[in-house]
Amino acid sequence: MAWETVIGLEVHSRLATKSKIFSGAATAYGADPNTQACAVDLGLPGVLPVLNEQAVLMAIKFGLAINAVIPERSIFSRKNYFYPDLPKGYQISQFELPIVSKGRIDIQLEDGTTKMIGITRAHLEEDAGKSMHTGFGDQTGIDLNRAGIPLLEIVSEPDMRNAKEAVAYMKKIHALVRYLEICDGNMQEGSLRCDVNVSVRPQDQKALGTRTELKNINSFRFVEQAINIEIERQIDIIENGGEIIQETRLYDSVKNETRSMRSKEEANDYRYFPDPDLLPVQIKPDLIAKIRNELPELPNAKKQRFMTEFRLSNYDSGVLTAQKEMADYFEVCVATAAGEAKLSANWITGELYAALNKENKDITESPVSAELLGGMIKRIKDGTLSGKMAKQVFAGMWNGEGDADAIIASKGLQQVTDTNAIEKLVDDVIANSQAQVEQYQNSKPDKQSKLIGYFVGQAMKQSKGTANPQQVNDSLQKKLNR
Repeated sequence: MAWETVIGLEVHSRLATKSKIFSGAATAYGADPNTQACAVDLGLPGVLPVLNEQAVLMAIKFGLAINAVIPERSIFSRKNYFYPDLPKGYQISQFELPIVSKGRIDIQLEDGTTKMIGITRAHLEEDAGKSMHTGFGDQTGIDLNRAGIPLLEIVSEPDMRNAKEAVAYMKKIHALVRYLEICDGNMQEGSLRCDVNVSVRPQDQKALGTRTELKNINSFRFVEQAINIEIERQIDIIENGGEIIQETRLYDSVKNETRSMRSKEEANDYRYFPDPDLLPVQIKPDLIAKIRNELPELPNAKKQRFMTEFRLSNYDSGVLTAQKEMADYFEVCVATAAGEAKLSANWITGELYAALNKENKDITESPVSAELLGGMIKRIKDGTLSGKMAKQVFAGMWNGEGDADAIIASKGLQQVTDTNAIEKLVDDVIANSQAQVEQYQNSKPDKQSKLIGYFVGQAMKQSKGTANPQQVNDSLQKKLNR
């Protein structure tokens, strides 16, 4: 039987506020356990929550960026459940009236087409604490530093049909929150994580299958692996006569398997009701207009501008704008390289990307700054460096040996472009290759185009790679075709 997969994502984005959503406690990552939890976060008797205005403004900013509806009125509710890292016995969240509803995000598929993914809602809520299961013997440690950190939970429609679409969607969310500067997107620190809802159904069936929820996945790779293994598990169960149980599951990246965590709760299990300590949030139209006017250039707009302004391909523009810091790096590089956009794009998506990936570095950690790379590209453009020489210069800059000019001087890498010197070099190669010259001159044009490579190679070898290869080629063509 042919099966169709239905996927929806709930992405939890940790908002980049300096204090928590309902208290003045700090939100900095990495503090000692339980040093950033105040009386409000601990749920002590008599304390009252006070809403953080910045969290509200960040949520509105996100809503406008996805062309969503921002209702004039939203409310906070209590989501009731009992867990050791939830000291109040409930989580303050939003249910019936979220701050953002009915938005959309476009993702690009592998075949180059665009697909629209609907966003049901994005609501504000407080994070829970963290249970720590190692280092305490048969006990569990509780760190409440994270309790009360503001989250924006972004809930998609079940519009994705395979794991790659889900990853593309999550990457788009990741890029967007970083462009908006409302979340640092650091997935290793849990700043962006997601729950994945997966179900399967026969290809022509309209009714949705029973779904499972894969909880707290914090990398693009794990999202793809977890979805694929869960699809396989569900299909195997159904095809062997079993039924899918609606439940929450955990993904084990070491064993590459999902395992049951608990039965899946419904909304009524949480006994939602409006929080009596928090007034409804009233959003005035003039505030929405103000935030809309302050929105930065977003990924899609920047991509289109790169294609128009710099004449880059759809692919290059997509790669360069997928991360705000990469897009900024590119523009500085182009400005330093006197407008040489295509060559800058090639070096960034080629040599620089490879070096960063090899050492598992982000663009913000690159030893080669945009100014350094742009300076080197200028030397390629003015003929000082060949492509081969430039790779040596890049390696030197990566290793901290200085800028392009300093490395060119210290290693004697300046390209020979003097016409007389090139012609003398070509004459020597021809004089020492009479058999090949005779073969070339007795060959048809299509064969000659292949044989010319031999002469170019000899000239480059004799010049120790310093001769301008294009000038060498031009001179050889002229002399051999007399």
